[in-house]
This record gives sequence, structure tokens and C-alpha cells, in this order.
Amino acid sequence: MQMTGQAQRVAVVTGGARGIGAAIARRLAADGLAVAVIDLKEDDCAGTVGAITSAGGRALAAAADVSDAAQVAAAVEAIAGRLGPPAVLVNNAGVIRDNLLFKMTDSDWDTVMGVHLRGAFLMSRACQKYMVDAKWGRIISLSSSSALGNRGQANYSAAKAGLQGFTKTLAIELGPFGITANAIAPGFIATDMTAATAARVGMEFEAFQQAAASRIPVRRVGQPEDVAHVASFLASEGAGFVSGQVIYVAGGPLC
Repeated sequence: MQMTGQAQRVAVVTGGARGIGAAIARRLAADGLAVAVIDLKEDDCAGTVGAITSAGGRALAAAADVSDAAQVAAAVEAIAGRLGPPAVLVNNAGVIRDNLLFKMTDSDWDTVMGVHLRGAFLMSRACQKYMVDAKWGRIISLSSSSALGNRGQANYSAAKAGLQGFTKTLAIELGPFGITANAIAPGFIATDMTAATAARVGMEFEAFQQAAASRIPVRRVGQPEDVAHVASFLASEGAGFVSGQVIYVAGGPLC
């Protein structure tokens, strides 16, 4: 929790309506931060915001397509005005458009790159000015174990690998201003997105999870809260000497 008497820091979590983003938003709120939850539709954020406020936290919902520069700028400005200047940014918004390369369309590629890479760029650019002014900030981007390569995900793998390079560059550029940048690369996490992948390959989600767990050293699939615990640390005061890192949350070594 933040110290009594300190101005409450503000976290911005994109793609926070459900899954990993919602778990991170709830955890950061429990850590004492005010949280702005961004998703495509403001109403979709109601569950996450409601969970935070009912537990005594401060939160608000904001609608933005993170791949749209004007929407991002407007959302971040509104958040700064209503909650306070962003001190923590979690670039979590993501989509999948899985297909083998020969069947992948231009739209499949552009949509995934737009949300993951352009979205992280636009959000980071919009939020960093507040962090620079404060001489303190945390930027956490969600990569993936798919960054190491995954059949049917040329677009997603490339985007998630790109986020790792983006993160390391932000760490170099923004470090002198008291801002850290790190990436979390989850392995198999039970979410709507992995359920969609199971459907794509024609498997029941329970069977899909069991098959995945059999290949994971800890013998279970991950939960959104597993990722949220790591985000909590990276957003904390105690993580000030951790920057430019990619932390795999995958139940075992991947590389």
C-alpha cells in the first residue's frame, strides 16, 4: 500500500475489462493506486471498476481504441484531469487474428500490429510526459511466450516480440527520468483469448487446458492473478532498479 499522506498514484490499464487486464487493475487498486480502466467500450469496464470501488478503491472507466492517436490522447488527458497524472501504465490491450501465414490477411496482420505495437507506442507516448514531470513512472507491457514463435500466430508473435524491443528501448530513453519499463511474457493463461484459441483448433477448453498443463513444469495453467502479482511488483517502489527486463510467467523455463 502507499504511505499515508502521499498523493495517490494513478495507474492506467488498457484492455482492463476482463482477463489479465482486469486482474491487474484489481491488484493495483488493492495496492493503493487509483486505476483508470481503458477498453473499446466504457460499459465493458463496469465490472472491473465496480469490483474496485466496492472494495473501497478509486477507479474510472474510459473508452478508447488504443491504435487511434486522437482517442488515446483524449482518454489520457481525461484520466489526468479526473484521477490525476498517470504514474503507472500497463499496456495490456490485445487481440488475436490467428491463421497460418498463407491464409493470413492484410487485415489480420494490421489489426494485431495496431492494437499491440501501435497501441503500446501511443499509450506510452501519451503517459510518459506526466511521468517525466513527476520524475517517477512505471511502464509495463504485456508480451507473451508466443514471442518465441507459435504456429498460426505470425502476426501475434511478431507483435509480442516487438514489444520486448520496445520495452528495452523505453528503459534506456526514460531511465534518466526515474521511469522504468518492463515486459511480462505470460505462457498459457486461462482467459477468453486462450478459450478462443481452443475453439480455433477444435478442442474443448477444459481438454485444451489439461493438455497444456501436462507440458508445464508446475503442472497447471496460469491464471490472470499470476500475471497480476508480477505487475504489482514491477509497479512498486521496490522495483526501481528493475528495468528493461522481460519476465516470463509461464510455470517453467521457456528459453
